[in-house]
Amino acid sequence: MFQSNVFDYISVLDKAADASWMRHVALSNNNANVTTPGYKRQDVAFESEFRKALGSCRHESMDAKVARLRKTTVKPVGYTDYSTLSYRLDGNNVDPDAEPVMLAENRLKYQGLLAAINNEFQNLQTVLK
Repeated sequence: MFQSNVFDYISVLDKAADASWMRHVALSNNNANVTTPGYKRQDVAFESEFRKALGSCRHESMDAKVARLRKTTVKPVGYTDYSTLSYRLDGNNVDPDAEPVMLAENRLKYQGLLAAINNEFQNLQTVLK
């Protein structure tokens, strides 16, 4: 059977895009619940998980790291942020000024990931011509 690592980067970018989408949902829920008493903000950590999974070996190529990462299961971790901290008397800890900025930042990351996936497919298309 023919084995190829052609889709390694696409697979990793796909995982990152899925995690970014999960973060978008969490941040959108935070914005929707900015006035809900007792609501605690939610977030999704995935950059740190990918960084750990890639490893910090300087003597290993990025291709080798990505190939290894494709075989592992890196899952984004959802968590409740600042569960004991509250900005208001009603127990809600969503910062109405910071949350839209985080949402915009995440949107840009997601769009960048989609552009990178599209670029990888264009590269494959160019090779096949």
